[in-house]
Amino acid sequence: MPAPDHAVSLEAQIDQWRSYLRRRQAIHSVDVAELEDHLREQVAVLSDAGLDSDEAFLVAVKRMGDLDALSREFAREHSERLWKQLVVAPSETDEPQAAARTDAIVAFGLAVAAAVAVKVPSLFGMQLDEDGEFYARNLSFFVLPLLTGYFAWKRRLDRRMLPWLAAAFVAAAVSANVYPFDPDSSTEALTALHVPIALWLVVGIAYAGGRWSQVAGRMDFIRFSGELFIYFVLIALGGGVLTAFMVVLFETIGIDAEPFIESWLLPCGAVGAVIVASWLVEAKQSVIENMAPVLTRLFTPLFAAVLVTFLGALLWTGGGLDIERDTLIQFNLLLVVVLGLLLYSVSARDPGSPPGVFDVMQVVLVVGALVADAVALWAIGARISEFGFSPNRTAALGVNVMLLVNLAWSAVLYIRFLRGRGSLTGLERWQTDYLLVYAVWAAVVVIVFPPAFGYA
Repeated sequence: MPAPDHAVSLEAQIDQWRSYLRRRQAIHSVDVAELEDHLREQVAVLSDAGLDSDEAFLVAVKRMGDLDALSREFAREHSERLWKQLVVAPSETDEPQAAARTDAIVAFGLAVAAAVAVKVPSLFGMQLDEDGEFYARNLSFFVLPLLTGYFAWKRRLDRRMLPWLAAAFVAAAVSANVYPFDPDSSTEALTALHVPIALWLVVGIAYAGGRWSQVAGRMDFIRFSGELFIYFVLIALGGGVLTAFMVVLFETIGIDAEPFIESWLLPCGAVGAVIVASWLVEAKQSVIENMAPVLTRLFTPLFAAVLVTFLGALLWTGGGLDIERDTLIQFNLLLVVVLGLLLYSVSARDPGSPPGVFDVMQVVLVVGALVADAVALWAIGARISEFGFSPNRTAALGVNVMLLVNLAWSAVLYIRFLRGRGSLTGLERWQTDYLLVYAVWAAVVVIVFPPAFGYA
């Protein structure tokens, strides 16, 4: 027998409420089930008192004392619902001021610690302009352990996980510094590039706070990564204006500020900005959550147009693809951005809404990226056939194979959705599960490539 309409409505509301809590990271996963039980008990009591299911749900949410801030945020995101008027209180703060102040103090303290850490090697005679290879290999270790610690503290991560996270950083640090790299070697450059990729998974485990095994937890981390990039770019733009102003200002009194900027302001500011941007994502999450979907809607058709135009020009000219190292890095970054746009658009849309024009645009974007990646793989294969394997060519081959598999199955899943034969949940699961593949490959490049290619 089908459930009554009011029961279906109530279950839908509770499911929406539960999903919202998990997505916002405001409550740890271990508490969600207990809170849901409490909510259901409140609804049952209120229903027995004569309230209908909608009224009982609204009042029960309001009575969840520690969740008032979440209730107000939930109401704002669902303004069409009647209960916005019941729970929105503009004069009230969204977060306890003491907790927010503590969070800010910890974040800025860690930012200062990162700035200090990046200057510690100079005490041992290592200079940024003279020892660039050392700093390139070790830049991650000046900031990512502190960022991991910040999220481990904020999420109250299980203490048993901390030694494993620390071991990952130690293993990466040893691998990045123990090998006798040749001067200007390709394997050293690949190590510098792949160490932060491998360690970003460690940050993600801390960020998820015990939810890494869940698709929602990994999806939250992907969103955070994109939002962090947006905030970091904004901070960098502001820092660029500040730096230019400083140079001009001090030049008027005959002081050259560039040595200070190059040796202190830029390196210290860059690593500190990562921590500060992460804190901003957490503190201003509702703002960036509104910004990211808008940017996705704006740039998806633009990127799709660029890819289609590129493929058309490639076909028209009949030329090959330049596969020099720098070009390949830029090309693969473009494909990663495509995947990011895909994930953001999927996470921002209503899963219950039918396919639309924007979904067709997403498929065009993914298929275009898939074809472009196949062209790059063909060019890499031709180069390897002619000149043999090298560290750069092997790394490029591995990355593009991974991207090809990811994009191909993403296209299949999205086309299934357009044809009404699947949901976007499978696409989210595929993308978040694939994070481990990238991290493992990055670890292989860091640990295996240097000795395999003679540290050249």
